[in-house]
Amino acid sequence: MEHRFTGPPYTIGIEEELMILDAETLDLSNSIESMLEAVQGENGQVKPELMESVLEVATNPCRNTREAGTELRELRARVAQLARERGLAIGAAGTHPFAMWEDQRIVARPRYRDLVAALRFVARQELIFGVHVHVGVDDPDKAIHVANGMRVHMGMLLALSANSPFWRADATGLLSTRTPIFRAFPRVGIPPRYDDFADYSRRVQFMIDSRAIEDYTYLWYDVRPHPNFGTVEVRVMDSQTRVEHTLALAALVQALVKELCEHFEEGKELSRYPYEMLDENKWLAARHGLEGELVDLPDKTRVPTRELVRRVVDRIQHHSEELGSAEDLEGINDLLDKGNGAHRQVVVYEANHDLHEVAREIVEATTA
Repeated sequence: MEHRFTGPPYTIGIEEELMILDAETLDLSNSIESMLEAVQGENGQVKPELMESVLEVATNPCRNTREAGTELRELRARVAQLARERGLAIGAAGTHPFAMWEDQRIVARPRYRDLVAALRFVARQELIFGVHVHVGVDDPDKAIHVANGMRVHMGMLLALSANSPFWRADATGLLSTRTPIFRAFPRVGIPPRYDDFADYSRRVQFMIDSRAIEDYTYLWYDVRPHPNFGTVEVRVMDSQTRVEHTLALAALVQALVKELCEHFEEGKELSRYPYEMLDENKWLAARHGLEGELVDLPDKTRVPTRELVRRVVDRIQHHSEELGSAEDLEGINDLLDKGNGAHRQVVVYEANHDLHEVAREIVEATTA
């Protein structure tokens, strides 16, 4: 398989899936095409997704989160202005509090129409929003090592990013409802472990040859190597309402990738984790967020999630400083001290049990 794992290492790119809402009703609006017309001829940083009520913004590869943050704030401000000019609004969260997937139109693009034709209801009900972080890696075997090693961090990253407590006007009891919704898709969740890039290439080619997938981008795992970009991509996280939380999570991911790259360069072996426990930690994170516990793998001990996060942040702090992203990493403390996005949505809801009030808070905080 061809690849671009050639460096420079540790560059970072951020993709955010955002909601397009009617500014008055705060329901989702099938308006992506009018938004795309307004940015026609620009550099492709504003893109469609599966549904017409979803808009994706993507930064260019940046050296650190300070640079990426400048781009991301400009992108949010740009699309928010375009939305206001059309009687629309932009919001960021893992799910919309009360929208119905039955009301959403599929984008008129062959890839997405083919996806719905193949997956039917599973694709049509995928009204969810995530944030994806790409980090550059300069060797293909190193990229596989990093992707394998990142699997143990998926529960922690989901607990920090959980931001979808409502679904179809219902308080689900979960903090990341986006997680089980997306789980209905094939080829999602905790990925397989690969021996090296040759093993990864063989197994992906087997799926292509058997016509299970068209190419590796149809593997929607929580973390995956991205050969065309030369990155490892982390996809487990809910979309973040506040841009500083997106940047904090991106800084954490970047530092964890650097730690694992150096682990590979030193010739060290990764611990072997039971797949079912990696998956269990992810479930605990989706259910309880930062308020619960995670299993401290490879040990069998359950520890408070906040304690585990603080330990990891302390360990990788120097990596973030070397990368120039330490200032944004401080945003993790805000999540630990004041709660993740789901917790903040629930606080707003409990005041008046008004989901429109929740949606309004999401819009205001997204474009603050």
